[in-house]
Formats: sequence, structure tokens, C-alpha cells
Amino acid sequence: MAPSQSIEATVVGGGLGGLTAALALRQRGVRVTVLEQAPSLGEVGAGIQTAPNASRLLLGLGLRRQLEAIHTEPLDQVRRRWKDGAVVGLTSLGQHCKDTYNAPYWHYHRADLHRVLLDACTDPQGAGPAVELHTDSRVDRLDRTDPRRPVACTDDGRRFAADLLLGADGIRSQVRELIGAEDTLEFSGEMAYRALIPGDAIAADPATRWLFDRFQSTIWYGPDRHLVHYLIRGGEYLNIVAIVPCSEEVAEKWTVRSSPSELAAAYPGWDDRVPAMLSKAKDDVAAFALYYRRRDPVWQDGRVALLGDACHAMLPYQAQGASQAMEDAAVLAEELGRVTVDGIEEALRRYVDRRAKHAGMVQEASLRNKDFYHYPDGPLQEQRDAKLRRGFTGESDVSYEWLWSGTPLHDPDRTDFSYQFPR
Repeated sequence: MAPSQSIEATVVGGGLGGLTAALALRQRGVRVTVLEQAPSLGEVGAGIQTAPNASRLLLGLGLRRQLEAIHTEPLDQVRRRWKDGAVVGLTSLGQHCKDTYNAPYWHYHRADLHRVLLDACTDPQGAGPAVELHTDSRVDRLDRTDPRRPVACTDDGRRFAADLLLGADGIRSQVRELIGAEDTLEFSGEMAYRALIPGDAIAADPATRWLFDRFQSTIWYGPDRHLVHYLIRGGEYLNIVAIVPCSEEVAEKWTVRSSPSELAAAYPGWDDRVPAMLSKAKDDVAAFALYYRRRDPVWQDGRVALLGDACHAMLPYQAQGASQAMEDAAVLAEELGRVTVDGIEEALRRYVDRRAKHAGMVQEASLRNKDFYHYPDGPLQEQRDAKLRRGFTGESDVSYEWLWSGTPLHDPDRTDFSYQFPR
């Protein structure tokens, strides 16, 4: 492997994708500076799922002990019918994932996972140079007078020069705009309510106590809307993602505060267990407009490249947004870890070549699931439910076997491993 100790990288964006990239690059010997526009580093209070394709990469970064301390493991993925809660699909997770894919399907509180990555980036005892972090650093200009040393300029006048710059700054990426990339943003017409419901409130009510009988990831399908919920922090919270048609206010503002009553009222006529569950939310309910990006293979301009939502933002109907960003991070680090400064542009080109098609397929599958999840009662809904009852795994034409198997990495040191998960 060619030494990369001399390479310096600036990562714009300190979310899960940006920090995974920073950690993976650090472990390849790259000196990384992360610029985050928020006044402090952290994640919103919500849950996140990592399927085996992402878990495998996180374990490969040496985080198993930390992840085992914060994860909650669902035993199944369950699909239910909106009106009566009838189970129309059941996919084994738990030990099945570890036996079949040699990696787990785990749930986390986003803030917990973010903290694990952040600590690993800055740990002075970690492999490679510790990551340098700057909060309250909004990048508003790029200086590429020297194309070999792109400079990220912040709105308070600071300048951060490096051998390459990575835009991991989310769906409304400033870096993407600054390199003149095409505007591929699309509005889905939908919004997502997000809430964390205290687990003790769920357990105390006979109408919802069943959620603790067996930890599962549950998707309720209904006309024009669906509902996802799962327990995190060992049952401390029930994470809620409720997808409904978007209001004019949310479409205009992107994010608004909401209420438990509004959340519960968004599911009229649904199985009684749904409002019983949703009405227990606290006052931190928020509604987010759901935007996505059209498939686009242009992620690079010279020594500036994009990662995650900045280049392939997708709807949450495959639960793969963060996971695909983590795959980006791993491939990017692998390519940069093989070159010296002179080979950076070619390494970035190979990164895009290896990731754009795959991520684009997941983008399109997530978009197709918008219809798959929301069929009105009738022939298409009946065909879907019959397919699920026959054991169809995955939705659209992207199967879980395709999505969760293998690794995007070529390095035999990181692919020829075995993680033993005791029964």
C-alpha cells in the first residue's frame, strides 16, 4: 500500500457520513480537518438503523466494543396492514443476519452512534493522526486558485487549505453549490414526523405493552402514508418515523415543530394501537419535508468530491441513507490510502466510479418504494401483500440479499475477516 501520511483532507460536514469518512481516512494515515457549521457537534434525537452492509464497515473500523454498548437488536422486521394490524410480511433479523451476512442489523439513538464516531476520530491513542474538528465553521466560498490545494473559506474569514476537499454537508450541500454541480433536488410531496416516545409510557399501557414482547422493526402500510417504529437504547425510547402527505407550511419551511395530537390525528381510521402509541409522544415532535436528489454520477470536480446526501440523497424507504454514506466513506478511504498526493484526482475518480452506480440503484429503489408502501386498498395492495407473505425480502427490485451481502471494499485485510457472534 502506498503511504498516504502526507495527504491532508478537509471534510465539510460533521454528521454521520462526514465523521465516518474522517475516521476511515485517519486510519489510512490521512490528516483530516472537519468543518461543521453548527455551534456544537451532535445529532438530532432520533433513531437510526444500520443494516449488515453498514454494520460490517463500522465493525471494520474497530468499533465493535463501542457499538455493542449502545445498540438495540431487533429480532424481526414486521410489515403490518393499516386497518387491522394484520401481519403481511416477516423478515428474520437478529441472529439470522449475523449467521447469513456475518454482520448485525442494529438500532441506535443517532446521538449515541455519532458520539462513538466522534470519540474514535479524536482519540489520541487511535490509529493515524487524530482528526481536527472546528465547529461554528460555515463554509461560504472555495478558493481553488491552486487546483492542487483547494481552500475552504468560512464566513468569518478563516481559510482551510488541504490536498482535497470533501463535501459531506448534507442534502442542501453548500460544497455542491460552490463547485457548480447540477441542481438535482426534488420534492417528494411527503413529510416525516419524527418523535421519541418514552418506553416506560409504552410499557405501562396494556394497549401498547405488546411492543416489548419482542423487539422488532415494524412498518405499517396504508393508503398515502406509512409508519415505522422500533425501540432504541434497550427500550428507553420507541423511535417513530411517520410518513404522510406534506402540508404547505412544512413544504415551505422544510422543518416545523409539531405535537403529539397532530401526529396521532395524521392516521385516521387506522388500527387503534396506532393512535394509542402515537399519542404518548412528548412535545419534541418535529415534521420534516422529504426531498431527494435525482440520480447523478457527477460527484467530483478536480480535488473536490461529494459524499452521502450531498450527492445521492434518498427517501427513507430503504433505511439506507446513512448506510450508503458510510459505504462512500469506506471506499473513499481505501482509494486515497493507496496513493500519494500526486494520485489524488485519480483516486477520487475511482471512488466515484465504484460508488455512483450502486448508490444510484438504492436511490431509485427508495423512490419506487414510495408507491409500494402507499397503495390504496385494491389489486396492487393485494398483490404486494401476497408477495410479502411468500417471503419476499426487500421491496421494489432491490433485495436484502443484494443490499446486505458483501462489502464495497477490495482490501483483503478488511474483507477476509470473520466476526464471531455467540448465540
